[in-house]
Amino acid sequence: MRRPGRRTAGARAPLLLMVPALLAVAFLMLPLVGILVRTSWGELGDHLTAESTTEALRLSLLVSLWALGLSLLLGVPLAWLLARVPFPGKAFVRSLVLLPMVLPPTVGGVALLLAFGRRGLLGPWLEDTFGVTLPFHTSGAVLAATFVAMPFLVISLEGALGGLRPRYEETAASLGASPVRVFLTVTLPMVAPGLIAGAALTWARALGEFGATITFAGNLPGTTQTLPLQVYLLLQDSPEAATSVSLLLLVIAMIVLIALRGRWTGTPGDHRDPVRRSVPDRSDGTDEATDAYGARGYGAGGYGAGGTEEAPRTPKTPAPSEPWPLHADVTGFTHLTLDAPGSTTIAVVGPNGAGKTTLLRALLGLTPRAHAVLRLGDSDVTALPPHRRGVAWVPQDGALFPHLSALANTAYGLRAHGVPRAEARREAQGWLDRLGVGHLAHRRPAQLSGGQAQRVALARALAARPRLLLLDEPLAALDQTTRARVRHTLRGHLADFGGVCLIVTHDPVEAVSLADRVLVLEDGRVLQDEPPAEVTRHPRSPWVARMLGRNAWPGTATADGLALEGGGHLVVAEPLPAGTDALAVIAPEAVSVHRERPTGSPRNVWPGTVREITSGGSRLRLLITSAEAPDLVAEITPGAAAELGIADGSPVWTSVKATEATVVPL
Repeated sequence: MRRPGRRTAGARAPLLLMVPALLAVAFLMLPLVGILVRTSWGELGDHLTAESTTEALRLSLLVSLWALGLSLLLGVPLAWLLARVPFPGKAFVRSLVLLPMVLPPTVGGVALLLAFGRRGLLGPWLEDTFGVTLPFHTSGAVLAATFVAMPFLVISLEGALGGLRPRYEETAASLGASPVRVFLTVTLPMVAPGLIAGAALTWARALGEFGATITFAGNLPGTTQTLPLQVYLLLQDSPEAATSVSLLLLVIAMIVLIALRGRWTGTPGDHRDPVRRSVPDRSDGTDEATDAYGARGYGAGGYGAGGTEEAPRTPKTPAPSEPWPLHADVTGFTHLTLDAPGSTTIAVVGPNGAGKTTLLRALLGLTPRAHAVLRLGDSDVTALPPHRRGVAWVPQDGALFPHLSALANTAYGLRAHGVPRAEARREAQGWLDRLGVGHLAHRRPAQLSGGQAQRVALARALAARPRLLLLDEPLAALDQTTRARVRHTLRGHLADFGGVCLIVTHDPVEAVSLADRVLVLEDGRVLQDEPPAEVTRHPRSPWVARMLGRNAWPGTATADGLALEGGGHLVVAEPLPAGTDALAVIAPEAVSVHRERPTGSPRNVWPGTVREITSGGSRLRLLITSAEAPDLVAEITPGAAAELGIADGSPVWTSVKATEATVVPL
């Protein structure tokens, strides 16, 4: 039996790569071994406690800490700018940041001398105006160390910011947090690993700086003579002492690198964001794919067997809020005009790329793809930034802040609006109780399941007291039983919500049970905006018809029916005027399946082949392909399937009565 962890033959590295790799390791190790071998261990204490060494160490710590402070002050905003703001010349600015890392240190010192020296570009002005002389002064050593070390901070932090999804900051803004508050309470805590890594590397680099310092600031004992410069002098007079001081710098550098190993180099949120693992991140305009025949969510009312989530508690009904009617003119990729009185819930549905998420982001003011002229009540909020619009958003993945507890997440919007901490926490706890997760208030998102996290995200949005509520598939992460209960709870809260709520969903049950209207989008345009019952009876979109579990065939109306786009002809009882673009909707249960060509009344009969059989509750759904008609979904009982001998690949005949096909104009 193969022992665990033992290499297999396939995992063995090629000899052609192993030899140069080992030579590289030896090349890097030998200089370090040389220091260890040549160190006079018996005199190490005397060398390191010598007055000149302790003075140089004190100065090195002073210079490196000041350099770190300047790097944080200047480098953090620069890293954010490079990571988040598009501007002309960004590539050039990034090259400037990297330049000190590849520039010879002495050349950097010369450049600093020509810029800040007494005859440099700014040196005379600094001396005449402020009496500041940088060369051959401790401040000059700080400037030199900052010049060569700050790029480590900027590059590390820019990488961390690039790995942080903007959804967290956008969600914080939708809860009412200003950009500064978002940066301090969300961005910085979430990129702390990258910030700490960059700060540690910056400090270590500043501590070991030599070339730029000696060129620009000189080598004056007690003023600019840091440890690396002292090593340079000791090599001439006392090589043993130089080796001891070099060992000290080597140990400090190794401690920093070992402390960083594997702990501070990951991207933000990769180990701490359960929502990210539970629900895929889908960017602007790309919504979750749905089964072509509505398999997902068809009958998803939560009436199946039990789930894994805790049941929400019976909610306390909050006092009705002030009504906030909505008027929005959206232009760009998504183009529509939307009017709704207060306390209206609108379900937004449509295929992938229809513009559903773009619509929500336009109302938030977060996308260049579309622009919304937005009025909430009597207030025109078009020109306001996202944090001042009063529009709360629950994105598809919830975007809970991983560094905050469920209670702190829920209270975030209240705190952003100036509510005192104690009051905000009390109100947040109430919302968590209503959504059935009050007992999880102390947990962080990493300790919550996907469904629990989604309910906390809902509580956070509702607690923020918005005028407009935007929910992007808010129940997608819940199991069916919990989904039904949370849907019931949410419906109660929406009934008392004075503003308008837009819910993007792929679940027909959510659209019917939660919404007063269903807005159907396709390619950024409105196909239908009607009550759920009307959309269910007469869907005008093939995608919506399939989401509802129906067959949907587009075509052109004829005198007796419909000429289908893919070829073939459908006879209907109530045809539209000839030439009208139309959609035929046929319920799967209206499709009859036979093993022989049927005789009798059916006007629509096609041969076909069974390509797929799936179970839908107590019935079987058959996908049948035909050369004479589009793909067709039929529903039959298991008993009928057994009697007919239906299996994958079985040849069959299908028929649809003319009275069972509904035709609606497009």
